[in-house]
Amino acid sequence: MAYPKLTNKPGALETAAAIRAGELSPTQAVDAAIARVEELDAHINAIVVPDFERALDAAKDLEAAGPTSDQPLFGVPMTIKESFDIEGLPTTFGLEPYAKNIAARDSRMVQRLKAAGAVIIGKTNVPPDLSDWQCNNPVYGRTNNPHDHARSPGGSSGGSAASVASGMVAAEFGTDIGGSVRVPAHFCGVWGHKPSWGLISKRGHQHPALGGKPADDGILSVAGPLARNGEDLAALLKIGAERPLARSGKALSQCKVLAVFDIDGAPVDASVLDPLENAVAALEESGVRIDRTSDLRPDLAGHHRQYLRMMNTAMARGAPRDDGSVPSAREWFELLDAQAACEQEWEHLFSTYDFVLAPPAPVLATLHVEGSLFTADLDINGAKVPAPSGLAWAGIATFPNLPSTVVPIGQTGNLPCGVQVIGPRWADLDCIDAGIGIDAIVNG
Repeated sequence: MAYPKLTNKPGALETAAAIRAGELSPTQAVDAAIARVEELDAHINAIVVPDFERALDAAKDLEAAGPTSDQPLFGVPMTIKESFDIEGLPTTFGLEPYAKNIAARDSRMVQRLKAAGAVIIGKTNVPPDLSDWQCNNPVYGRTNNPHDHARSPGGSSGGSAASVASGMVAAEFGTDIGGSVRVPAHFCGVWGHKPSWGLISKRGHQHPALGGKPADDGILSVAGPLARNGEDLAALLKIGAERPLARSGKALSQCKVLAVFDIDGAPVDASVLDPLENAVAALEESGVRIDRTSDLRPDLAGHHRQYLRMMNTAMARGAPRDDGSVPSAREWFELLDAQAACEQEWEHLFSTYDFVLAPPAPVLATLHVEGSLFTADLDINGAKVPAPSGLAWAGIATFPNLPSTVVPIGQTGNLPCGVQVIGPRWADLDCIDAGIGIDAIVNG
């Protein structure tokens, strides 16, 4: 069953093409987006830092200058995750002590989007410290899933996915270390891409506690796009990429695929498995070769444990743990060694397989809970399972620094379901192209 769509509004490239053809102006495109936000966002609360006046001024400036050949998003209204700096706007990471933290300059990703002709109309909601699969914080309040307002849009890029899924904007940029692009895409029924680590700069995306000090791009963490189709996703990825990307050009029908739907200690609910199995059946019927088991499968449960240690250490920047102990340099180098071994296992697998298919999360969009979802249990096939176990499906691509594209492939009970398409490092465009092929077969 095809996934539920909430809007038939054009995508980013389609909007840009209409503007270049003279069918509408940048100002009209931005005006229309603002009108959609004013109509829809009172119920969703995705765009929590509107910047409408400056967006209209920027649209008028674009009209006066006219498009150039290097502006694929000329006049396209977009939003961006609250944690990216935009000059003159707050960057709080959802934390009340930083409610008046005003950015002095644009982040590199915002600079690239503006140079490509995009018009940023506002910033979207996040959980505190970008560390939950919900978006609820004391600065901006709670964001609702546009499919069901009683449910989460995912996190931490939940406001991002909600703004795209609802049709307020055509495209967004979020970040991902624990599924923060992929889970919202899955929960909201849009496309999302976690790039190969190091592909896209996160300069200007840093915790406000650093007080503007320069910081690296973050171990494991990446910036990635969300959109409503694969072509927009690829265009956004190329705009953000810091290195050239090539396509293999290999047709999906010629690819060998491994389906990984189980990890020890990380069960997946039938509401996710059923659409995944239906998608695999459709792919196999079309001629795609899919294996369910392989001796080349990495040690996913072991990698998950090391991934959690590395992620928690990196996000805390080495601060003392709850028990007061402090990570040592030796521990950190052991984690780097474990990550290198993980990368080698995946390289070995990809010498035989082109892609791996996996669930983005063990459940569909969750009901709102107070506090962090990761302190609660998930209902998985009638059993209560600690929510952090679900991070295994984020770490499957994060720990080995691999690209992963989430494609909507079905629904259960009117809630959308996606699949991760994971490929070799730097094969980002191939992952998106495979997603486009999967979409054509499964959603037809």
